Amino acid sequence: MIKPTLVVAFLALFATASIAQDNIPATLFKNAGCKCCDHYADYLKANGFSVTVIELPNMSAIKRKYSVREDLEGCHSTIIGDYVVEGHVPVGSIKRLLSEKPAIKGISLPGMPEGSPGMSGEKAAPFEILSITGDDKPAPVYATE
Repeated sequence: MIKPTLVVAFLALFATASIAQDNIPATLFKNAGCKCCDHYADYLKANGFSVTVIELPNMSAIKRKYSVREDLEGCHSTIIGDYVVEGHVPVGSIKRLLSEKPAIKGISLPGMPEGSPGMSGEKAAPFEILSITGDDKPAPVYATE
């Protein structure tokens, strides 16, 4: 006879595994023709995200809408849940953001660092993922990967 606690534990484990496999909706805004943005979208898809890519002639309106200051800009902006993910942020920081739900607007890996997800080259140093807070103060470090 199977113990009820064993059945409950198995069902809980199965439900957790099922949730982990769900596709997390993401909308990636990019300039037309940018290949590293396409590579980043593929990276997100390979890591459990369901990505819709929208090409825009000008990214300025998206950056303003989501309070992304110029010093925090990447080549694309991805909206995931209530957050903006700016640039080539590794998925570990994104999943941490979605799990912790901090009171910020999003996270950023400014510029296009070599070796970051979707970019060619070798990673030269740990990436500093910055918080997007919507104010003019220096951006606090959210994570280091």
